[in-house]
Amino acid sequence: MWTAVECLAAGHVLKALSFEINDRDTYGLFADEQIWEADDDFRWRYVDLRAVLAADALAELPKHCSAAALATDSIRFLPPIPNPDKLICVGVNYRPHVEEMGREIPEHPLLFVRFPASQVGHRQALVKPSISEQYDFEGELAIVIGEKARHVSRDNALDYIAGYTCFMDGTVRDWQRHTTQFTPGKNFKQSGAMGPYLVTPDELSSPSELALETRINGEIMQRGTAADLIFDIPALIAYCSTFTELLPGDVIATGTPGGVGAARKPPVWLRAGDVLEVDIGELGCLCNTVRGE
Repeated sequence: MWTAVECLAAGHVLKALSFEINDRDTYGLFADEQIWEADDDFRWRYVDLRAVLAADALAELPKHCSAAALATDSIRFLPPIPNPDKLICVGVNYRPHVEEMGREIPEHPLLFVRFPASQVGHRQALVKPSISEQYDFEGELAIVIGEKARHVSRDNALDYIAGYTCFMDGTVRDWQRHTTQFTPGKNFKQSGAMGPYLVTPDELSSPSELALETRINGEIMQRGTAADLIFDIPALIAYCSTFTELLPGDVIATGTPGGVGAARKPPVWLRAGDVLEVDIGELGCLCNTVRGE
């Protein structure tokens, strides 16, 4: 079994992840279905992956991982950043989704926030709320900020990205539509997911062409690419950094393609037992099973 440094030297892509093992939260690196935990000294200096990003120490992590690898079935995946200061989501940011939801093309990004407790990690159960039968799926590409960003121009916005990950913006549609504000429908506990891990920009061939596919029980429900975004990634970072200071570990979910359950005839709602996958190729496949509350 290789160490993380040997795996990196052999040309394998190492991805950063957060996970739970033996009832404690920790973090490390992932490659080829193996996981290396950050060693005790590194975790003493940087308590979590968000702290690693804040210290600009992610590049040091391969040299500070345990020699022995862990099997993926021995750990519980957490969202790559379990505790972001901000988790900002972008609504109706793909033209097909705008059309299917009966909206106009927005002049500015339509933003709302999710709370960290509304998210679970890869292979963890999504929870369908008992109060609603309209639990919907939205597969998305998310970016994670790597350094403080304020009044960033779109020309250098990509320099502020620590990495990319898969995102599932689970939505309780009837609660979303109670008012013009999306907050209630987007924040039921464990209704969304993020992961499996964080892939750094240098490991991607072309972030603007990342292709996304959402599947329920193996059936393709959504397809899209980052090139189809109405407001692209640089525009979103520039816009968000104008009204707030983005911090290391902050997450921006960029929006969902067409094909959501609410727009189908008849509608397709998530049910207990469904297996939901958000597959973004180079970023991996975020997989979750739905259970009832």
